[in-house]
Amino acid sequence: MTVAPAFAPVPPLAARARSIGGSPVRDILAVTARPEVVNFAGGLPAPELFDAQGVAEAFGAVLAGASAQALQYSTTEGEPTLRGALAARTSARGLSTDADDILVTTGSQQALSLLATALLEPGDVVLVERPCYLAALQVFAFAGARVVAVPGDGDGVDPEALEELVSRERPKLLYTVPTFQNPTGRTMPADRRVAVAAVAARRGLWIVEDDPYGELRFEGERVPWIASYEEAADRTVLLGSLSKVMAPGLRLGWLRAPGELRRACVVAKQAADLHTPTLNQLAAARYVADHDLDAHVARVADVYRERRDAMLAGLPGALPEGSTWTRPEGGMFLWARLPEPYDTTALLPQVVRHDVAYVPGAPFYAGDPERSTLRLCFVTQTPEEIGEGLRRLGEGLRG
Repeated sequence: MTVAPAFAPVPPLAARARSIGGSPVRDILAVTARPEVVNFAGGLPAPELFDAQGVAEAFGAVLAGASAQALQYSTTEGEPTLRGALAARTSARGLSTDADDILVTTGSQQALSLLATALLEPGDVVLVERPCYLAALQVFAFAGARVVAVPGDGDGVDPEALEELVSRERPKLLYTVPTFQNPTGRTMPADRRVAVAAVAARRGLWIVEDDPYGELRFEGERVPWIASYEEAADRTVLLGSLSKVMAPGLRLGWLRAPGELRRACVVAKQAADLHTPTLNQLAAARYVADHDLDAHVARVADVYRERRDAMLAGLPGALPEGSTWTRPEGGMFLWARLPEPYDTTALLPQVVRHDVAYVPGAPFYAGDPERSTLRLCFVTQTPEEIGEGLRRLGEGLRG
């Protein structure tokens, strides 16, 4: 009898890979992918609003006129035409920016990973909002950071609590989505942004200001970026994305950062993927040159406003008495809090049996979660579908 040789086991995964679980949202989306499910869980832009023809024309024009360049390697910093277009749009919105201030990334999610590589050592403290965009929590945890939530309210982080935590914890950075935040939809007012910038200046702190939703405003006046305030100018990284205003499949984001940090992120990106796809960058630049992107965004925002209003109109009949929810002025999400003792994680399987889904609030918290919370995305379905989904949600919550 032949005995199979005994092989030694392969070395284990890195500790950081063993300690980080899967994505809670990805797990939920896998369960709710059936077409009959009204899915309020995903953070997906409405695909019928993509300018597919305009994007196709941009790709065709690039391939017809500059195919050798479009199909070749590019610089890590990004194609100059796209960086120039992004810098011009940023400057037009009140923050003077040159093309050299911009690093193009493969989605703004990569920008977070590059910043974690450039800034964080294992054990460093990162401050976040409560609740916080959960993919950012994953990035910081994967980097070995200790993530601490800053107390806040409906206007975002509390500047006094922030200053106390900075003094006590000596963090490297504060991560914030101050405009139409994911998951709550709230917006930090200007005076609060000024106070946060002042804390960063006094105490020595990087601010990572993530702005994927800011152009999707339905009402009210635009609030200046934290990066535009003088006290924060040398310590704020601004992240942007074309995912919500053009198409997420292009995977085009960018970061605007002070020189030394931006150069460190360039080196990190060289090691990660060398550069963002050349063809996608050139097509996006061509689209911005040939089309009125602002007009397209305004059309999208008009549709999203109608869908937000439909969700707001239906929530009183869907959620239990005593529930509260946000009323976002833009973006893609609203946040609801059910009365105690509702646990939205425990309730989700029961609700999904009624062919509707949401994201429980618990994964969005660093530390102890508020288990009665949930996130609803209002942009992917029509008003009629939203009404039906909320009817199902009410039935599911009632059991």
